[in-house]
Amino acid sequence: MTSNGRPLEDTIEEAERVAEAARAQKLAVKLMGGAGIHLHSPSSHHAPLRRKYGDLDYVILRRDRKAALAFFPSIGYEANERFNLMQGDRRLYFFDANNGKQVDVFIDVVRMSHVIDLRSRLAHDGPCASPSDLLLSKLQIYEVNRKDLVDLTALLLDHDIASKDDEAIDGVYVAKLAAEDWGLYRTLEINIGKLRHTIAELDVDQDLVSSRLDELSTAMEAEPKPLKWRMRAQVGDRLRWYELPEEVRSPYVPE
Repeated sequence: MTSNGRPLEDTIEEAERVAEAARAQKLAVKLMGGAGIHLHSPSSHHAPLRRKYGDLDYVILRRDRKAALAFFPSIGYEANERFNLMQGDRRLYFFDANNGKQVDVFIDVVRMSHVIDLRSRLAHDGPCASPSDLLLSKLQIYEVNRKDLVDLTALLLDHDIASKDDEAIDGVYVAKLAAEDWGLYRTLEINIGKLRHTIAELDVDQDLVSSRLDELSTAMEAEPKPLKWRMRAQVGDRLRWYELPEEVRSPYVPE
């Protein structure tokens, strides 16, 4: 695959180009978001779960920050200099002015509606975050949309709920994170409910997805909760438990 060092118009082809370049430079940039799920889940390749993808999202370790700042411009992206100067200790932005797209790079942790620490989760081979972390990156979005729910459906169709399996969704891992943070637990609980409604409208194996959601919910319920979690649960929805992250747009990328 060649592109003369310029980003490709097709998002999935571009994700593969980035992965190939990152492998060549031995840089561990792990793809997340819908494109990451597409590469992990064959069910997303055809109707009713096939869709178009826009921007690319990655996560890296802090030690690779300097390398990432050089890597993306080396393959044809322009840095959002102002953002990277002000926020670059936790997040980096690059843009592809030709195709009107951008790259969002999280450092160590993914901060959206909740905070997911991935520092110990990026040592595996492959261009993408693990299925468990792909699931969490979507399921933790408080304002989850239909595209997110469609992506999650594909992920759950193609991956078992199992521990100690890199190609499965680790229910114990998800449950432990949810037991550390009532807010995350609550958002996952709400979005699992939304996902159940969505699969009822899709021509997919609803029983399979539903059974995997049941396994996930059971694991979350069974995980022991500390006192801090139980106290926050008593306050419940009366106090906001999530963040609403703002979109950062490049001036070169149309709204």
